[in-house]
Amino acid sequence: MVAASPDKLQTKIAVLNGMTLHVKRAMAARLAIALSLISVAIASPQDTGNDPTRNTSLTVPAGVPLRLYLTKRISKRSNAPVEARVLSPVYAFDHEVIPAGTQVLGHVSHVQPVSRWERVAAILRGDFTPLHVAQIEFTSLRLADGSSLELHTVESPGLNSLVPLKPPKQRSQNGQSNNGGVLAAGKQRARDTVDAQIARIKSIPDIVRGPGKKEWLYDYAMSRLPYHPQSVRSRTRFDAELQAPLTFGSETITQNSLALLGSQPSAGSVVHARLLTPLNSLSSTPGEKVEAVLEEPVFSADHRLILPEGTLVEGSVTIAQKARWFHRGGRLRFNFDSVDLPPQAAELISATTAAPVLSQELQPQLKFRTRATLSAAESGNAPLKVDKEGGVQATESKTRFIGTAVAVLIARSAGDNDPERGPGGAIIGQSSNVGGRTLGGGLGFGLLGTIAAQSSRNVGAAFGYYGMAWSVYSTVVARGAEVQFGKNAVIDIGFNQLAPDGTTKLKKDSAAPSSK
Repeated sequence: MVAASPDKLQTKIAVLNGMTLHVKRAMAARLAIALSLISVAIASPQDTGNDPTRNTSLTVPAGVPLRLYLTKRISKRSNAPVEARVLSPVYAFDHEVIPAGTQVLGHVSHVQPVSRWERVAAILRGDFTPLHVAQIEFTSLRLADGSSLELHTVESPGLNSLVPLKPPKQRSQNGQSNNGGVLAAGKQRARDTVDAQIARIKSIPDIVRGPGKKEWLYDYAMSRLPYHPQSVRSRTRFDAELQAPLTFGSETITQNSLALLGSQPSAGSVVHARLLTPLNSLSSTPGEKVEAVLEEPVFSADHRLILPEGTLVEGSVTIAQKARWFHRGGRLRFNFDSVDLPPQAAELISATTAAPVLSQELQPQLKFRTRATLSAAESGNAPLKVDKEGGVQATESKTRFIGTAVAVLIARSAGDNDPERGPGGAIIGQSSNVGGRTLGGGLGFGLLGTIAAQSSRNVGAAFGYYGMAWSVYSTVVARGAEVQFGKNAVIDIGFNQLAPDGTTKLKKDSAAPSSK
């Protein structure tokens, strides 16, 4: 046997090493491909029903009102710039997309004359200004990050309400202690009495110095002139309806947070809503259908979604009584008995197949019966009082009688016919009563009445009695205010739990879900 030469042997060894290296590289490549496929298979869901997350869009649909208030007084002229702020946050499904305080810009789109009755009423008060209503449109939304979002709202003249500059002052609650005995308690009562008297005295100048009082005095002074400029007060409320939807992307929702979606809210939970059905105690009738939609979501105590924004609640009017003479206000009562989830929530419920086992009371439903009553309501044309059963009655402040009392005193002064006596006490004529007839003319017909009253004492007295008669009629004899709810009126709905037999359970203040 012939031995191989060293050169040939080294050549064979090199070939074998090359083949081994090639095999190792091929195996490594195949192993890497297999590992990548396994990782992709692990990362990709095999069944959408087992996916712990869901994606949902955040869209504010057209027709939703933006609750705004003006930050500056604006002139009633076309194309006048308008600045406003968002009063209450705007939600999309379960997410806040427009926070309160966001700046909104717009302009006066056009002005139009007031109704004939308002024009006649103004003339009877001595105001001959051709009064107009400014229709305002909002076109831009400035977000917190500095970006601007274009929007289009329906023209609106604003609401008959103002936003207060400051929240009402809360009295400090002093802790009670028995360490001082009867003497300390007596001193405390005396101190409280003195403080109450001081607060009463201080409250008199606060009528003028309080928030918005100077602006109110300016408007009152302007209204007494026969011709004056027209403007819209700052802090005037607006419900600006969107003409086109606003999109804010999408969000990921975990399956655990959807476990209570579509279940019955706990008793005592209260949520903000807006009416879709206009109501009026003058025209509404018992049995009339009422619809409202939730403006914000309802969460459980552990922040799991129960009812999303956009949930529809339906009910009916139970009591409707129109206003009567002598300022007896109208009454209205309506309850809600049905809850209907929006399509977006229905899609999420249908996609959830691994929901935890819940009691019958908490099973997710697309539409279910409930029991909800009115808890609070926005005051529109008149202050409203809501009772424990959800009834609403229009009320009026008793301070209106102060104006009537002042009108009676002015009329008496204007009709004063005291004789004018000479040096010896003999009656030589009647007093001209310049001050009394001036006040009487102003009371009856504003500035023009004041000027006309200078012509004769009888003219001043006539204007004074006319003003007194109008004041007595409007504050004592006239019909009371009606309960009016326009479309998109803000209300608070309180839920009562329904028992399995359909009866209403008593309210429970504890363990109530949060609405924010």
